[in-house]
Amino acid sequence: MTDAPTAGVDIGGTKIRAAVVTSGGEVLASATAPTPSGGQAMLDVAAGLVRRATAAAGVRVAAVGVGAAGVVDPGTGEVLAASDTFAGWVGTDVRTGLGARTGLPVVVANDVDSFLVGEATWGAVRGVGSAAGVALGTGVGGALWLDGALYRGAGAAGEIGHMPGFGDARCTCGQRGHLETLASGRSVERRYAELGGADAGGVTAAEIESRARAGDEVAVRVLADAGHAVGSAVLVLAALLDVGHVVVGGGLARAWDLLEPALLARLRDEPPVSGHVIEVRPAVLGGDATVVGAAALARRL
Repeated sequence: MTDAPTAGVDIGGTKIRAAVVTSGGEVLASATAPTPSGGQAMLDVAAGLVRRATAAAGVRVAAVGVGAAGVVDPGTGEVLAASDTFAGWVGTDVRTGLGARTGLPVVVANDVDSFLVGEATWGAVRGVGSAAGVALGTGVGGALWLDGALYRGAGAAGEIGHMPGFGDARCTCGQRGHLETLASGRSVERRYAELGGADAGGVTAAEIESRARAGDEVAVRVLADAGHAVGSAVLVLAALLDVGHVVVGGGLARAWDLLEPALLARLRDEPPVSGHVIEVRPAVLGGDATVVGAAALARRL
């Protein structure tokens, strides 16, 4: 493990961000660019951003960590699956490709895995032995931190967004009734329209949040339903893994005060058989979580 600065890269659907991060979690410099189409083009942009951030920080970095959208093979760094919004991304060998472009060792994880590592290393669940991470964004992502280390399984461990048993709506993956159909930003928008929200056409999740704060009953309901669904998923995680801490982030989590009451009520309704209290915390690192978590993973190379 190195104490030298490392670079973290967050490859998302709309933008790619690279940052130089110290061993204490401080972001020294960062650079951002729109996400292009195609895996090789995405790696070209990521490598360029690493160079820009490193030059701005005025330091040498020892390694690069990547938080990549999609399911990533933990052994090879290859993208195994991804949303259809990522054209040409599946099959991309991120570790080898970015390593060749930067001349540095590279480690690759899913973006929500990296988010959880960031929050477990420097954020809301710092010092906690085991925790789950939930990212409520356009979709719903999940990750597991068990006994002080990231648990990845075959690459999709903790992906509670695709946990079944949440109704009959079609998920983005093509199957039905997944958590993502209730608790993602996209599903909140869809359900607001389905339930007759005023002028619902084209209303964003952020606007629905604003309407809920203004007393819009349909907006309040869809956000409460999202919180209740996340609570149900957390109960399953607790039953299987006895995880006592959960950190929730992502764009929809900005409405934490609107999600939390229904989520906590669900946990009180059916507490885990262990009797242990499940502590659910909002993320605290904001937009830095994925890049600092990826940089923390790189520090272990």
